[in-house]
Amino acid sequence: MTGNLQDRLNKIIPRLTSDELLNNQGPGNDIGFYIFDYPPENELEVRDYIEVILKHIGRKKAGIRVKHINLFTLIVEYLTEAKFLDKAIAMQKKKGDQALAKALKGPLDAKKIARIFTAGVDPDNYDLILISGAGSAWPMLRSHNLLNNLHPLIEKTPVVLFFPGKYTGAGMKLFGLLEESNYYRAFQLVP
Repeated sequence: MTGNLQDRLNKIIPRLTSDELLNNQGPGNDIGFYIFDYPPENELEVRDYIEVILKHIGRKKAGIRVKHINLFTLIVEYLTEAKFLDKAIAMQKKKGDQALAKALKGPLDAKKIARIFTAGVDPDNYDLILISGAGSAWPMLRSHNLLNNLHPLIEKTPVVLFFPGKYTGAGMKLFGLLEESNYYRAFQLVP
């Protein structure tokens, strides 16, 4: 892990437990949506660090209620519950990735997933929501589409997306390689 990434990771818990973030007192008092971007090759280190956050955040801020959602796990659970996962796997084997992507476009529409996300999370019962698995969920679910659809559904609870790529404040570039998707509503969690 590079020193710069480790320095940024070390700043996460103090930032997450700050009154400014938890009370949405950021620029313009906008809804607190934040992105922690990182080099995709450091995915495993960041996953491990999310576990550190979940284990130690309560020591920094007693009583904080944190919910962590992995987008890939959310998708798999939803498809399993809808009795579509086994069919999707069989379709992918028989007809390929493009046919599967087309078949999943409706069930995994970002607006629908945002509603499922908020129903499962119940944001009003948490002080902070952490989201991971953006890279694993791609291309089934695109992070910027999900965040755009979560904005009207989550009013008070700050949301942090851990993003394997680059966030410029104007757009998101997954894996640092794919075409940038316009998204400007979030703030960088740690510069």
